Amino acid sequence: MSNPDRSFSGYSFAGAALNRADALRDDPDALNRLWPEAQVLVLDADGTAFADAQGQPFLIHGRELGGGPGAAVFLGLTAAGRGWFVAEASTLTARAPNRIDLRQAAATWPAEVADVFCYARGMSYWHSRNRFCGVCGAAVRFGRAGFIGHCDQCGTEHYPRVDPAVIVAVENNNRLLLGRQSNWVARRYSVLAGFVEPGETFEQTVAREVFEEAKVRVTEARYMGTQPWPFPGALMVGFFAIAQDDTPTVNGELEDARWFSVEEVGAAMRRDADDDGQGILLPPRISIARTLISHWYQGKTA
Repeated sequence: MSNPDRSFSGYSFAGAALNRADALRDDPDALNRLWPEAQVLVLDADGTAFADAQGQPFLIHGRELGGGPGAAVFLGLTAAGRGWFVAEASTLTARAPNRIDLRQAAATWPAEVADVFCYARGMSYWHSRNRFCGVCGAAVRFGRAGFIGHCDQCGTEHYPRVDPAVIVAVENNNRLLLGRQSNWVARRYSVLAGFVEPGETFEQTVAREVFEEAKVRVTEARYMGTQPWPFPGALMVGFFAIAQDDTPTVNGELEDARWFSVEEVGAAMRRDADDDGQGILLPPRISIARTLISHWYQGKTA
């Protein structure tokens, strides 16, 4: 699946920050050699990261921690060959003055470090939810530098996973379909999204989710790009879609769904800088949802 439109960009967590160096996960000697000069990102159990007094990354060298990687998860190598690891705060004695969540980091940290945080957050979440075997309930032992969980009781092996979900900007007659959930901040609207079910293609999920959530019938869908979204562990697959001239109708999954004109979307984009308190608000700029909306608007006003 490819997208010829190279202008579709701007959202967070989509950079290729590290060489994941899969072969090194089975080489403890190589990981021990990397450890002294490696950068170690420290996460609390809730997925927040250590930050310094200015809210910037609090990164520790392996040599400051001593020993070897131990239970730290090996994330990969920089272009210069420096290793990156993520460790749980509970395993370390180092402390930092602040904590920061991934959404804040995406807005304030260097992009390449925020991308590593995204990767680390996903691994941390997978570890925290797979400490026991889903087949027999026994404790799981992690190996391959944190990338495999092995159950010694029944022999089942567990691997990191992500949950694919589609997110789609739906158009009809120069209008954009946006909806809102009741638990969102007041006035916020976004494009529609939903998880892929077994046996579905992405395009089939687009059509099903849009109809289930808004009773709007999609006639065409085009892939645009993907974004890792570790809240907690999704991969958002972005589409543009064309739909029939249906009146949006919600049934509880969404609180509201409507068609919005080019002018209404443009006004909502300008509210980032000057909120008049009247119209809708859009998703944050770090998200592929916002990029889908912005790209649609730019195409209509170019």
